[in-house]
Amino acid sequence: MSIETTELVAEDRSWDLGPHGNDPGSNPNVTLLVSLFTAGTHYPKGFIPSGIVLGKVTATGLHGPYDPAATDGREIAAGHLFASRPVRTGVARIPAATKVHGFVNPARLPLQSGTGSLTDAARLNLIGIHYADKPTVIEGGEG
Repeated sequence: MSIETTELVAEDRSWDLGPHGNDPGSNPNVTLLVSLFTAGTHYPKGFIPSGIVLGKVTATGLHGPYDPAATDGREIAAGHLFASRPVRTGVARIPAATKVHGFVNPARLPLQSGTGSLTDAARLNLIGIHYADKPTVIEGGEG
């Protein structure tokens, strides 16, 4: 028997600006492939934080951190990780959910650069998400 410890922290979903898009059934289920994440970058405290931008590996349907330089499908943003997920030793796949529509404050996302962070290209992929730092354009004027 081995003992494993994980730091417990309160969920920080301050990047999510409200209940829109959080209704039951609104957040598609996905499976995270742990080997695509880097311990020191994506889960230094033993969990992958909510808000990280995910991409989907085309060949397997599994998800990892969005990476604009990838060539496996993860170069297309698929959504934000809805809730933090613990990473356990020996576990290769983790069930999760994604936020694919609603309102997000990009300044509060857990990664501000590198893989798993929001880029201008990712914003174009995530058409169902309104990012609060950009004004909404309303036909016939500005919003």
